[in-house]
Amino acid sequence: MKIGVLSQFPELYSTRRLVEACESRGHEALVINPINCYMNINSVKPSIHLAGAEVPQLDAVIPRIHTSVTFYGCAVVRQFEMLGVFAANDSISIARSRDKLRALQLLSRKGIGMPITGFANKPHDIPDLINMVGGPPLVIKLLEGTQGIGVVLAETRKAAESVIEAFLGLKANIMVQEFIKEANGSDIRCFVVGDKVVAAMKRQGPDGDFRSNLHLGGHGEKVRITPQERKTAVAAVKAMGLSVAGVDILRSNRGPLVLEVNSAPGIEGIEQATGIQVAEPIVEYIEKMVAARKANHQVIA
Repeated sequence: MKIGVLSQFPELYSTRRLVEACESRGHEALVINPINCYMNINSVKPSIHLAGAEVPQLDAVIPRIHTSVTFYGCAVVRQFEMLGVFAANDSISIARSRDKLRALQLLSRKGIGMPITGFANKPHDIPDLINMVGGPPLVIKLLEGTQGIGVVLAETRKAAESVIEAFLGLKANIMVQEFIKEANGSDIRCFVVGDKVVAAMKRQGPDGDFRSNLHLGGHGEKVRITPQERKTAVAAVKAMGLSVAGVDILRSNRGPLVLEVNSAPGIEGIEQATGIQVAEPIVEYIEKMVAARKANHQVIA
C-alpha cells in the first residue's frame, strides 16, 4: 500500500516511527505536510496538490494534525476522504475531539466517567459555577490550551474567583473542573487502536505540580490497568468516533474518569515508558480496514 503520514514535522519521533512501521510491513510511506497542501474542489475530479504537482493516489492516510492548524488540517483530511482514501482518524472525529467542551458533552451523553465540569460566560455566574463542581480546590482550564498549558489549580474560593474573572475578562473560553485529590498528580495514558488498548503508562507530575504532562517535566512508567479502565478508554474513543487515540484517565474513588481524548497522541513517551511498539498496531489496523473496504466494494460490484 501507499500510506501518507500527514505531519508538519517529519523529524519528530512519532512521524519517523510511523514511517518505519509502514516500511517494515512492506508499504510505501510518504510524509505530507497538510498545511502545504492545496485543494481543487469540484464535482468532476477533485484533487489535492503539493509543490506544484498532484499528490499521488494513496490507499490510506494517518493524520497527525497539530492543534494549531485543526481547521485546515481537517479540511485536507476531508479532501482525502472525498478521494476514497481511508483515514485512520476521519476529519469529523478529529474536530470533535479537539473541541474540549463538545468532547466532554459527548462523554457525558454516553455515561462515561469524567470530572464534574462547569462552563459559563458571564461573570455573575462565578459563585454558582464554583459550587457546581464541589467548591475549591478546583481546576480552571483554557479550552484552547494543550499539553497542560493554560491549566490552573485554584486552592481557595478567592483564588478561583480571581482567576475565573481574569480569564473571562480576557474573553477566554474556560472550563472549571473538580479537583481529583486522590489522583496525586498522576494520570493514566491509554493508547487505543481500533477497539484495543495496545499500551498504557502512568504519568506522574514533578513535585509540587498537579499536572502530569511529560512536556512539563513529568515522567511515565508502564502500568497495569484494570478491566474497567480498559473499557472506559475504548468507550471514550468510540464516543469521539476515533480509531487511534490517547485517552487520559484519572484514578478516582468513584472509578476511572476521562480527562481528555487525544486524536494525535505522542508515540515517543509511551514507547519508551512501556517498551511496547505502538506504531505497528496502527499500520496493522489500517491494513485490516483497507482490505475490508476493498472486499466490500468487490461484493457490491
